[in-house]
Amino acid sequence: MMTDQTWLITDDGEPLALGVEAVAEPEHPYRLYRFLTELEDILAAEADDVARLRAIAPRVRKLLISSYWLQLEHNQPDPKTGWAVNFLYREHQFPLTVQMVTWQPGTVSTIHNHGTWGLVALVGGQENNRFWRRSPTPTTPHRLETVGELLLGPGDIITFTPGAIHQVEPLGNEPTVSFNLYGVTQLDQRYQFDLATQTARLF
Repeated sequence: MMTDQTWLITDDGEPLALGVEAVAEPEHPYRLYRFLTELEDILAAEADDVARLRAIAPRVRKLLISSYWLQLEHNQPDPKTGWAVNFLYREHQFPLTVQMVTWQPGTVSTIHNHGTWGLVALVGGQENNRFWRRSPTPTTPHRLETVGELLLGPGDIITFTPGAIHQVEPLGNEPTVSFNLYGVTQLDQRYQFDLATQTARLF
């Protein structure tokens, strides 16, 4: 069932409704090149990450309901890693990356942030997203505090600020398929977290 929810996860880990308008199927195909051009214009005009995501989310919906071929542009998960990425668009010094990502059931991602704003639109399958926030102490500067989780289905979109911390777990018997969009990663700000030791390392 298509639920078409759009969520924002900020650095404090609390899922918030992003508040974007519903999108009707365009009369004419919404091409990838037009999508990328409009996104470049949004990034140039708007410096605030949340405002960017609010403007980008309806365009992602428009792209996915208009250009059905995109939903077929994914690879089967690698049996060794449990996931696979197919880059739809990446260009040197272009300020974003567009990918299709698949996760094998039974796989659980690391706990991580992205070091940039991001958007994930679920195309197929179901996945559970768990969220944490930083809660440092003098002896454990990378201590995390559990915040909550969201179950995502086809049509749902989840967006992230650069410091938002999450973990992805696909559910069911079929791989999950998602359309992923990310800005420019600040490599010194992207972390992978270990709950058992309450430590983190650059990811």
